[in-house]
Amino acid sequence: MGKFFFFSLQNTVDKLVQRANASLLIGTSSWKEQFTEALTVSAGDDSGSDEGDGEEPTPSCADYIMHFLTLFWKIIFAFIPPTDVSSGYLCFFVSIFCIGVVTAVIGDVASHFGCTLGIKDSVTAIVFVALGTSIPDTFASKVAAIQDKYADASVGNVTGSNAVNVFLGIGVAWTIAALYHAAKGKVFEVEPGNLAFSVTIFCSEALIAIAVLLFRRSKSIGGELGGPPTPKYVTAAFFVGLWLLYLVLSTLEAYGVIKGF
Repeated sequence: MGKFFFFSLQNTVDKLVQRANASLLIGTSSWKEQFTEALTVSAGDDSGSDEGDGEEPTPSCADYIMHFLTLFWKIIFAFIPPTDVSSGYLCFFVSIFCIGVVTAVIGDVASHFGCTLGIKDSVTAIVFVALGTSIPDTFASKVAAIQDKYADASVGNVTGSNAVNVFLGIGVAWTIAALYHAAKGKVFEVEPGNLAFSVTIFCSEALIAIAVLLFRRSKSIGGELGGPPTPKYVTAAFFVGLWLLYLVLSTLEAYGVIKGF
């Protein structure tokens, strides 16, 4: 799965580079270049002129709005060392550190936000935190679906990123915590809470989603994504409905309205 995910991601990145007529080397050579890119309004995929007319795309009003909304983060991450420094290793490790810091901040902000509104942490996690962390995957899958001939890249991006979040993210964190507690002569234990019920609902709906993708391979539709208008919109609405059903059932179980496991 990991090899397939990185292969799909590489294909997507290569096609984006070719479309933008960019250099084959992805990265930056100086902090000046990074800050210039951070302060410059770039046109989105749907902005400006058509492909092949030789003109640079013009940023739209939405591009300017998104630029100013994200300007703070662009400037912050422009301080990360360029990829040309130390063959990119310094950029990699500093980026990993920054991701960890941002994750910790998001976790604390979400906890305080839920406390202010009187929402349990488990509900805040599956609604706000999960939604915020999945939006980048959503846009990446959209780009992959548009650029690639097959749905492999977009579907593989979703499954691959979630596999990394679960297996690598939780596994590494729990391993470090277990080793730390063992060094202190303690036992690392975490109460299950609502995890069993929530994961069961998620896995059940994931199997349903896979069955729908397989069904869409029939001759009347001919593919996992897109297709005729009616099946396309019905499938999209059905998947959104699965997500809402997951949120409702998990929330009701968290507040004791329905009995879990």
